[in-house]
Amino acid sequence: MVTANRQNAPQSPDEAADVPAAPAVDANVPVADTNAAVALTDAVLPAHAPGVTVDPDDLVDTAKTPTLLDKVQQFRARHEKWEMALFFFGGFLYDVLTIGRIDDTLTLVQNFGYLLVLTGLLLLEQRYPDGVEPPKFLVKVWRWREDAIHFLFGSLLSAFMLLLFKSSSGALPYLFVAGIFALLAANELPVFRKLGPVMRMVLLSLSVTMYFICLLPVVLGRMGFWVFLLAVALGSLSIFGMMRLIARWRPDDSRYVLRNVAVPGFGVQAALLGLYVVGVIPPLPVSVQFAGIYHQVERVSPGVYHLSSVDARTWYKPWTWGDPDFLMQTGDKPYYFFRIFAPKHFQSYKVRVRWYFDDPQKGWTTYGNGFVADVSSNGTDGGYRYYATTSNLKPGKWRVVLETEDGHEIHRLNFTAGSDSSSGPRTFDVDVSTLKDVKPMPLSEWQERAAASAKPTAAPKAK
Repeated sequence: MVTANRQNAPQSPDEAADVPAAPAVDANVPVADTNAAVALTDAVLPAHAPGVTVDPDDLVDTAKTPTLLDKVQQFRARHEKWEMALFFFGGFLYDVLTIGRIDDTLTLVQNFGYLLVLTGLLLLEQRYPDGVEPPKFLVKVWRWREDAIHFLFGSLLSAFMLLLFKSSSGALPYLFVAGIFALLAANELPVFRKLGPVMRMVLLSLSVTMYFICLLPVVLGRMGFWVFLLAVALGSLSIFGMMRLIARWRPDDSRYVLRNVAVPGFGVQAALLGLYVVGVIPPLPVSVQFAGIYHQVERVSPGVYHLSSVDARTWYKPWTWGDPDFLMQTGDKPYYFFRIFAPKHFQSYKVRVRWYFDDPQKGWTTYGNGFVADVSSNGTDGGYRYYATTSNLKPGKWRVVLETEDGHEIHRLNFTAGSDSSSGPRTFDVDVSTLKDVKPMPLSEWQERAAASAKPTAAPKAK
């Protein structure tokens, strides 16, 4: 009997652990290389019991099949910037298509609801910043908060911008409207997005005060400095309430509240008040719907005006394109015809029409004392119509400005005056301004409409 001793036998009990014996393999059966499988098994699978054979298919790491929601989230992550821009311009386009009168009740209620939701979302962001889990009832909708915030900002500020555009005239008010649009666009830039709460507080402070600027004149039925000051005070009170609430959540970080809430919020209020004082912000809610310069304005019947003008320019004659806007002969006077809108139940107010002449030596100078008109009929879609004139017209550049009683510009119109070289009788183009139609229509069209409405209806034939 021959006894074989195992070489290098372990000397300690720890090293003498039993090792599963490999199953017997027939020498005639080919054996696959299992090094990779063994390595994978050691890495991802637990140790198997002795004598258990591992199926190679079990060694393949299978991933979860993505659901439709997972694919949507992956697509959103890849196109995050485009998604935010889409929601932003979606809010803007929505207001372009749906914005109506400034005193529309549905618009005022809708914008108030937008402000409440927007303020709530911004407060929740402060309450549950990145890294803090929101309550369970918010988990499913929390991922959409960025899109909602962008849509609401786009809708609110675009609505205010459109209303300001209707009431703006001159370079400075248009610059203010352009500034709002720049803020809307800047909110999408990465540089401004890094500011985080600061930029959002600027936009929210602007939105809140602009809402009160539009609401208070409609509710109170008047406009002026004190109404604007009340709107700024209410906007400041809203910012103060947010500041106190956020301070309760961050009792040990007063600098954060000061830097991210107080400074941007109250800074916007101070800027708005200063811009109104210097005349940059137009006097909401009044707006000029139509205005023009004519040779003659005549009231032919209740609610109907004939507007006569002479224009020798022809579109197919380029040499006539630079002719003066107002061709004058001896005794001609320019008539500034306008229709101005104010909300329902708005109290009577006064507007002043001022004429300016571009003197070659003195520049723009006031021509006369102006004309003051009392506007007493408000609330109609067509607005209130009025006209003013001046005498002793000189050839050159002219400007007529319509302003409120306290000097805030509502509308301006530039035109050039020149001598009429024709010696024969002049042919006047006559337009007709009616009570319901905002823009005047040609006399021929008005006559056709009047004739059609005057036709008697045919009597039914007797059977």
